Amino acid sequence: MVHIRTASSDDVALLATLNHIVHDLHQKHRPDLFRDSPELDAVEAFFRAQIADPSVTALLADGTEGKALGYALARVKSRPGTALEHSDVIVSLDQIAVVPDAARSGVGAALLEAVREVGRAAGCRRLVTDVWHFNEGARAFYQAAGFSPMNMLLDQQL
Repeated sequence: MVHIRTASSDDVALLATLNHIVHDLHQKHRPDLFRDSPELDAVEAFFRAQIADPSVTALLADGTEGKALGYALARVKSRPGTALEHSDVIVSLDQIAVVPDAARSGVGAALLEAVREVGRAAGCRRLVTDVWHFNEGARAFYQAAGFSPMNMLLDQQL
């Protein structure tokens, strides 16, 4: 059984610890962008700022014994309309991670559904996220969850 709850400032250290799950993968594939072994104090400060941001909801997935199984960061964004585009309110899934022992057990799906609920409660019309091209597991997860490509960000070293 997975219980999803909103994280508080008391959970900053836990979020910082869980962050290595996704950060290590990103750093392995893009060391030019992601710091090797970021300082724990700095990571905690990052999560403290996220929790303090009213547009962000940090979610934690707890297992039956209260063990943390994963987390997600959801951000509600409003975009004013322009002469070319409609105004929009979206929920962005900025980060999601599940402990390896809980992979493929429904934790990610439960966190994703909780992000959808955050968006619905805020009046969002869409959920958007991005995924690194090298992260085949995440791409498969999002495809199975009904996501479809919207745009493609390209990168080139100069």
